Amino acid sequence: MKNKFDIALLIFCLALGINSILAQNHPKLILTQEGVRNIKSSLGKAPLFDKVLVETIVEVDAEISRGIAVPIPKDMAGGYTHERHKRNWFMMQKAGVLYQVTEEDRYAVYVRDMLLEYAEMYPNLPLHPTNRSSATGKIFWQCLNDANWLVYTSQAYDCIYTFLTKEERKQLEEDLFRPYADFLSTGNPKFFNRIHNHSTWGNAAVGMIGLVMNDEELVSRALYGLNIESNSKNERDNDGGLIRPDGMKKAGFLAQLDGSFSPDGYFTEGPYYLRYAIFPFLQFAKALANNKPELDILAYRDKILQKAVYSLLYQTDANGLFYPINDAQKGMSWNAREVVTAVDLAYLHFGKDPMLLSIAEAQGKVVLDEAGFAVAKGIAEGLTQPMQQVSIAYTDGPNGGQGGIGILRTSTTPENELCVVMKYSAQGMGHGHFDKLSYSLYDETGEIMQDYGAARWVNIDQKGGGRYLKENNTWAKQSIAHNTVVINETSHYNGDIKIGEKYHPDLFYFHGEGEVQVVSAKSQHAYPDTELHRTLVLVNDEQFSHPILIDVFKASSDTPKRFDLPVWFQGHLLQTNFEYESKLNALECLGDGHGYQHIWKEAAGNAADGNAHINWFSNQKFYSMISAVKPGDDLIFARLGANDPNFNLRHDPAFIIRKKDQKEATFVSIIEPHGAYDPVTELSEQPFTSLEEVSVLHDDKGYTVIQFSNKAGESWTLCLANNNASKEANHRLEIEEVLYSWEGPFILKKNKG
Repeated sequence: MKNKFDIALLIFCLALGINSILAQNHPKLILTQEGVRNIKSSLGKAPLFDKVLVETIVEVDAEISRGIAVPIPKDMAGGYTHERHKRNWFMMQKAGVLYQVTEEDRYAVYVRDMLLEYAEMYPNLPLHPTNRSSATGKIFWQCLNDANWLVYTSQAYDCIYTFLTKEERKQLEEDLFRPYADFLSTGNPKFFNRIHNHSTWGNAAVGMIGLVMNDEELVSRALYGLNIESNSKNERDNDGGLIRPDGMKKAGFLAQLDGSFSPDGYFTEGPYYLRYAIFPFLQFAKALANNKPELDILAYRDKILQKAVYSLLYQTDANGLFYPINDAQKGMSWNAREVVTAVDLAYLHFGKDPMLLSIAEAQGKVVLDEAGFAVAKGIAEGLTQPMQQVSIAYTDGPNGGQGGIGILRTSTTPENELCVVMKYSAQGMGHGHFDKLSYSLYDETGEIMQDYGAARWVNIDQKGGGRYLKENNTWAKQSIAHNTVVINETSHYNGDIKIGEKYHPDLFYFHGEGEVQVVSAKSQHAYPDTELHRTLVLVNDEQFSHPILIDVFKASSDTPKRFDLPVWFQGHLLQTNFEYESKLNALECLGDGHGYQHIWKEAAGNAADGNAHINWFSNQKFYSMISAVKPGDDLIFARLGANDPNFNLRHDPAFIIRKKDQKEATFVSIIEPHGAYDPVTELSEQPFTSLEEVSVLHDDKGYTVIQFSNKAGESWTLCLANNNASKEANHRLEIEEVLYSWEGPFILKKNKG
């Protein structure tokens, strides 16, 4: 009997030991046991990390002192219950980290008690009462926010896992986490199985809580999607993921990596949404790297996540603000919390690039994990190097064959920054705009020629609870809202997203080096039987105080049409070289649909001398645009704000060049930043343009040649080949007995004498 007792006791002790080992295998998502040990042993050696740690302790301590609040959900974004539950997820995640780093039980108690309150509420929680989303959540008005909550809260649960009793873990997993994960996935299959940033959050949420709970079914569900189809096309690859006929994964986290990015890391929904989605992409990837190293997820698809981080950082202006491509709120920058995470994780896991440290220094914060500690340590050791943003052309589409965006930069000094962004991408899914071949222009002060972004007031309850406003469809998505040609007052693809998803423009050529940089693209499908071809040339010539932009936009059609080219300049109009008639007593709308109904026509005129000059002032700098025009062209000054009873739109100014009843129209303009104004001394410096004239010497399907001059009597000739983009092609063209010859698709020559 004694031997049997000893054996039983040994088995019992071994079981306790195994359970103890399993229980101690936390944290393991973002924080790891080894990472926590390294952080604790090196506190005091990385000042930025120590600063953020102290700030987080102060913040969480203040929250703990206020007590726990888990209200029954009822509000839209911006309302009390929405913001309270949102703050709860942040506080739980931070408190979990503090428990690991400080070993103070009160942080674990705070997380535990809040989670238990959620576990009491969740089993009987109905759908959110607003019922305003196609995928309505429970705690929040949409499943997207519910997924946000679980991505953060899974980390908090992971951090206090060993603090909890077995019974507490059982209650949380059975009453809260497993039902929550099922609701986001099997309960909302259309939400979970899409290729979309919302679904990325859902996949990451289900997968991360699955890793904490050692629930392989949830992890598999997150990686490969739900098998919800029953037809013969529903095949799976060797990994178990649903696959499409082209071999790419169809649903789940790996499908998001396959379908959301082009091969060079461009996110099809645009940088604003990549800024948001990069967090679940990287957090789940980090968790998978820690728990499923066999996936080698950080190297997946030729390190697509590394490319995504850099594409995100390159799609910012001189002040770190993201280009507002597609549905985007202006003002979002690389200071966003999601980008802080992206920079830190990229630094630790993708080669410790010292340029990333300069971004972290600008952010002034790091995340409280081993990645953030590595960044803070690198900064403390003086490893920082300036971030070098370069001219670059990004492709769009999973295979890189659906157009893209081109970014040209010239930044010889901070005062001489000029950057143009040309958009010839795919539609961008539901967040896409009808803005083919549009561009926006930036200098060191910010926007010169703007992209409107989205008609939305994020998380402002007074404006539709933070949702997209109806004006997002009636205005912000429409072609006239962008700096691109609009034909017959009708948006590209007739404003139909289903048509837009079928087509895309194509890059003609890109040259991003030297004093003359060029991006050129064509669109064959924005309008039936019509080709649009735009070429932007960024010139950094010492004869100009600042770099200049040359814009050549050709439009050709089978039948006569009306062509509008709006220029959404930022600032206050100062002067023109043409007369115009102002609408002093009664404004009229410019049109009745496709965004025109939102534009007031403030003034109109004509230019008889072949050139139209406008001069404006913004951010204490002067800007001018000189355009080649013909008799009969309408020159319209307009302003946004018509048919806007709730004042949802900004009242931005625009200058529109209109060419009427033509089969072919070529718009040529040059934009020059110049001079400055000091409001303290009240002195102006170079308030007038140095440009004198621009003219079109030749224009047909094969070639376009323009000439421009400055007031000093110097002139330049730009020759463009419209059909042959080969760098080796030789071109010869005689114009009025003058022979022009060049190699490659373009040449800019300064004329002698």
